[in-house]
Parts: sequence; structure tokens; C-alpha cells
Amino acid sequence: MAEKHQDKDFVEFIVKNIVNNPNDVNVDRKVDEMGVLLTLKVNPEDMGVLIGRNGSTARAIRTLTRIIGLKNNARVNLKIEEPEGGKRAGEKEEGKEKKKNVDDVVDDLKL
Repeated sequence: MAEKHQDKDFVEFIVKNIVNNPNDVNVDRKVDEMGVLLTLKVNPEDMGVLIGRNGSTARAIRTLTRIIGLKNNARVNLKIEEPEGGKRAGEKEEGKEKKKNVDDVVDDLKL
């Protein structure tokens, strides 16, 4: 009989109800001496919805996941895997200039 993992089931349920492609949601569960690590993979198109504005949705899911872990006397962490070919904020896209941070701008002003 398969062992039930409330933390994994909880994350799957929440994420599948948030994203537009619920069939592409995959949660992998690993246990080691540090606790439980849940690794979440979603369709690349759903990353924005999953992370939310300023990371608020991802932060909320992580907080709820930790609460489920505390209820079961386990340390649970959630890792969201970046999809293949994903772009991080500030990375150069084709035809677009890379955004500069404050230090880069100050360095450009120094002649």
C-alpha cells in the first residue's frame, strides 16, 4: 500500500488549482537528515502565476507547506524548479537591452 504524504498532496492540490496547466504539475518528495524537500515542476507558462507579484504566491505556498510540516513534526521545504529555457528578471532577451542595476549606472557615470 502506498504511503500517504500530506505535505506532497497539499502542495499538489494548491498548485493544480492555481495554474492553467494542472496536468503539468509534478511534485517530487525526498527525505534526508535535513528534513523533507518537495521539488515542484510546472509548465513554463505557469511560472508567473505560481510565483505571483514580488514572489507573494510562492512565499504563501512555502509558508503553508512549513505549517503542514510542523503539524506532522517534520521540517518541510519547497523548491520551485526553474523550467528549461526560463529567463530570470534582468536577463538579456533577444532584441532587448539588459536592465542595469544601480552600481552599473554609477560606473557608467564615472568617466
